[in-house]
Amino acid sequence: MRALAEEGWRVRAASRGGGRDERWPGSVESVAVDRDDDAAVAGLIGDGCDVVLDCVAYGRAHARQLLGLADRIGSAVVITTGAVYEDDQGRGFGTQDRPDGAPRYPVPLPESQRTVPPGDGYGGRKVTLERELLAAGDRLPTTLLRAGAIHGPHCRTPRELYFVKRALDGRPVRILAYGGRSRFHPVHVDNLAKLVRLAAHRPGSRVLNAGDPQAPTVADIAAAVDAVLEVRGELVPVDGEPPHPHVGSTPWSLAHPLVYDMSAAERELGYRPVTGYAESLPATVAWLTEQLAATPDWRTAFPDMAAAYDPMTDLFDYAAEDAWLRDTRRSSGTGPAR
Repeated sequence: MRALAEEGWRVRAASRGGGRDERWPGSVESVAVDRDDDAAVAGLIGDGCDVVLDCVAYGRAHARQLLGLADRIGSAVVITTGAVYEDDQGRGFGTQDRPDGAPRYPVPLPESQRTVPPGDGYGGRKVTLERELLAAGDRLPTTLLRAGAIHGPHCRTPRELYFVKRALDGRPVRILAYGGRSRFHPVHVDNLAKLVRLAAHRPGSRVLNAGDPQAPTVADIAAAVDAVLEVRGELVPVDGEPPHPHVGSTPWSLAHPLVYDMSAAERELGYRPVTGYAESLPATVAWLTEQLAATPDWRTAFPDMAAAYDPMTDLFDYAAEDAWLRDTRRSSGTGPAR
């Protein structure tokens, strides 16, 4: 919003609560709108606008809502997700526990890769959204941005919390499944914003990956967070799957890498990232540290993060980690964790 306003766009920022970011210029108008209220969304669009940026569109109903207003919208930019992809064996994000194994995507992964069928579930409903909007590209040119693991200050589900809290809690180890080699392509909010601005200037009907210039391993991320906080945790890589539901499973843990091919965004929009993972990390870590200092209970500080990962896994089950470490090191004869 800030960047669009600074470029001269007249910006209206709509959310359920109608709040605003203190960093936005005064020219940005914030309004409260229920995304599922068709009349409210129509009122937001009013007599018309050049571009709609939709960060929460989901499923057929939202697609048809936008298309019903197509005569009043110049173009749209819609944030979607890499969860739409499946591999050539029909394995996607929701099939990690299938007997035939986790998905194996091409590296790097292009936008032409097949997607899960339309239907229920997160990926299926996002595919339905995408297909409805692409099919009506002559009525409403829409750029669909398949975002990777979004990161940066003010993220509602900050994956970096996993390592920041451990460092602040003085945890000595970082247990990492799949040997710490998992790669889940991140995208910083500033890089995503750059893609949005470029798409707004060049309307079209297209699908583009949205990622940072690098896709670090989860071990790289752990070490980078520790470096920012000036601590040194011991990395404990575990071959294969997490040994326990609460041990070794991080928000980036994948059996096989998910790394985006970003050449289409470069070719079609002239995209060049404005930051990378490591250089953007200090601001994210500082923000997370401030939030935890103000609200030490992480579930209260980050309710969306808690909802996304609990009760499937407790991100901070230190007792389970310690028990596993004791058993593992006793059986291997390496002694207690240091």
